Amino acid sequence: MTATTLAVDERLLRTSPLRRLLGRPELGSVVGALAVFLFFALVADSFVRAAGLSTVLYAASTIGIMAVPVALLMIGGEFDLSAGVMVTSSALISSMFSFQMTANVWVGVGVSLLVTLAIGFFNGFMLTRTGLPSFIITLGTFLMLTGTNLGFTKLISGTVSTKTIADMEGFASARAVFASVLTVGGVDFKITILWWLGLVALASWILLRTRVGNWIFAVGGGKDAARAVGVPVDRTRIGLYMGVSLAAWIAGQHLLFSFDVVQSGEGVGKELTYIIAAVIGGCLITGGYGSAIGSAVGALIFGMTDKGIVFAEWNPDWFKFFLGAMLLLATLLNAWVRKRAEATK
Repeated sequence: MTATTLAVDERLLRTSPLRRLLGRPELGSVVGALAVFLFFALVADSFVRAAGLSTVLYAASTIGIMAVPVALLMIGGEFDLSAGVMVTSSALISSMFSFQMTANVWVGVGVSLLVTLAIGFFNGFMLTRTGLPSFIITLGTFLMLTGTNLGFTKLISGTVSTKTIADMEGFASARAVFASVLTVGGVDFKITILWWLGLVALASWILLRTRVGNWIFAVGGGKDAARAVGVPVDRTRIGLYMGVSLAAWIAGQHLLFSFDVVQSGEGVGKELTYIIAAVIGGCLITGGYGSAIGSAVGALIFGMTDKGIVFAEWNPDWFKFFLGAMLLLATLLNAWVRKRAEATK
């Protein structure tokens, strides 16, 4: 076969740049993000200043760190309602273990990592062994963690918050890793932005360049069919839940080392925020479709809306209204884009 023949191969002519663009899950969320950015840029001058953009990126990163693995889990066809309180659990374990054992805080951080990963494994294991819906499994974990967070904190510290660990050995180095501030051009950026971008890059590589990514899409498209062609369905689902728990550990350490104390009741309701960010980013509730980049764009929309309302000096009570409107509009736009992509095949 000559080079000329290869150049006109009809298989190459069938996929135009427009078709590839329409087939991207995050297309609708990117359009929505541009609209939100332009809107707040017009109504709030401080929104487009460097310091304002830094604040927006930080708000987006605290959501995006969790939205990335939640998106992968949704692509795999599952949910995790315990993701929000798991972040708080991770921070509480680090803080209380370090304080009670008078150990270097890195010991508490390591113990927290092991326990948090065990929670993710428990969710995945229970899902694969019981056959119950992930909604029921993780709702049970959510309730257990909520009660454990409050109960153990009161039992150990006598209050609903942990004791300060700011004066303990290793605190400064741990803060540098999880909660430091990087100054670029005179503007401060939180290190969570780097954690967020790193997770997006890693998740995108896994989804698009590895066998595991193919397994995730296959399991989300239909676990029985995936199992029939040799996909390790159970291991894939357990791994996805452990991915969520790993991100919860990262977010939890940031929470702890940003303030050095943790309120035991934090995190309740955050799980919906992560799921919404993934849905806005193009993930289907039914699984089998979505992207890590889309979840990042969904988190960015959250950050822009949250801080844009503040910069515009509006009543922040309207935030959830705008959030609900963005969810509906993004979902409708994503559905339209997907239909157009299927029509052009």
